Amino acid sequence: MRLAVIGNGRMGRMIDSICVQGEAFEVAGFVGPGACRTLDEIADVDAAIDFSYPGNLQMVLESAVRRKLPLVIGTTGLSAQQGDMIRTAGAQIPIVWANNFSTGVTVLARLARMAAEALGGEYDIEIVETHHNQKEDAPSGTAKLLLASVDPDGEYEVKNGREGRPGKRGREIGMHALRGGTVAGEHSVHFFGQMEEIELRHRADSREIFARGALRAAQFAVQAKPGLYDMEDVLFSGNKDC
Repeated sequence: MRLAVIGNGRMGRMIDSICVQGEAFEVAGFVGPGACRTLDEIADVDAAIDFSYPGNLQMVLESAVRRKLPLVIGTTGLSAQQGDMIRTAGAQIPIVWANNFSTGVTVLARLARMAAEALGGEYDIEIVETHHNQKEDAPSGTAKLLLASVDPDGEYEVKNGREGRPGKRGREIGMHALRGGTVAGEHSVHFFGQMEEIELRHRADSREIFARGALRAAQFAVQAKPGLYDMEDVLFSGNKDC
């Protein structure tokens, strides 16, 4: 499979490194500083993977739609309007869009949702995430994904840390962010009941897992119908109509 990679930073180089090691993928070209300026400059590709920055999105979508090119989007920091642009493009081409391409995190989110549905409102829920000391945002996008998994309808108040005298716990979910060292990423969901606790946890030892997940998403996308997909679709379902 020949791939165009938008973004020749850390993730782009990691995708290229994995492709060089095997025979299933080949990076046909990069879009970024010192490389191609637009996706249109890279010919003869089967899919495109975007790990760049929000300013590239319109160019990427327009080119992919025009060329009927399956697309994987891992760029973060997109606006609500840009999200609408992705959904519109998904009516014409297959797009896998996710905040986290780890297969393990995808399974964790599914397990967390199943646990929340089974336990009902009788258990208190807390989410804890840990990342390296260079990470700029908190809580992480993955923590937000887990929150959506356990509270899909937004029925709980979200407490981003606690301080002072917050008083007795209400109908709430606590979100806690730890920062330090070189931690690639660790996330846990805690369910506290009467005299028992359930903890679901995932730890990433390397960012390579996100690159491998993106390649798996590309394999899915080239066989999918036009539509907007996420990593749960990649792992647990087949094609679906837009």
